[in-house]
Amino acid sequence: MAIEIENEEVRVWDPLIRLFHWTLVAVFAVAYLSGDELDQLHVWAGYLITGLLVFRLIWGFVGSKHARFSDFLYSPRQVIGYTRSLFARTPRRYLGHNPAGGVMVFLLLFSLSFTVGSGLVLDSGAGASSMTEIGQVVLRTKAWADDDDDDEHEGRENEMLEEVHEFFANLTLLLVFLHIAGVVVSSRLHHENLVRAMITGRKPREPEG
Repeated sequence: MAIEIENEEVRVWDPLIRLFHWTLVAVFAVAYLSGDELDQLHVWAGYLITGLLVFRLIWGFVGSKHARFSDFLYSPRQVIGYTRSLFARTPRRYLGHNPAGGVMVFLLLFSLSFTVGSGLVLDSGAGASSMTEIGQVVLRTKAWADDDDDDEHEGRENEMLEEVHEFFANLTLLLVFLHIAGVVVSSRLHHENLVRAMITGRKPREPEG
């Protein structure tokens, strides 16, 4: 009987969160790999990621318990303490996101938002006016003498946006690798398969006491 209680599983990740997670994995891979060769596919992947991010923002407030941002919004002290416990190989087990995992979720959402945001501006034909509309990133401070100067100015702005877009795309990829490393480490330390949990939605119940 004791073994059955120990192996009892509970539902942690709801179906929408699991669908969001794996769809985002697939679409980000498509977007990243198609950036230089397949422009139209890259653009459509970017729009799909935007829709996924909007869903995640909403679901972070009205979704199931462990999907809500409030469930994995930890203080800096908790994050630092958990990180130290990882190096000591004595981390506390969390049923939902642990403090390090919670920080990673927010970083990934932040980086992805800047990636698709800069991409959407580029796709709309970014110039000084459109950049101003999305947050006063660039302000025109003088009139340009002729059309050639306008084209050169807008070309520089587009080049800057492309660099921002590429930076956050690469940052997102780096965060993905760090996330995978964290999943591997946590799975080993807690003797549980976190990838399987994100597929089935179920994890072993936390021991009482």
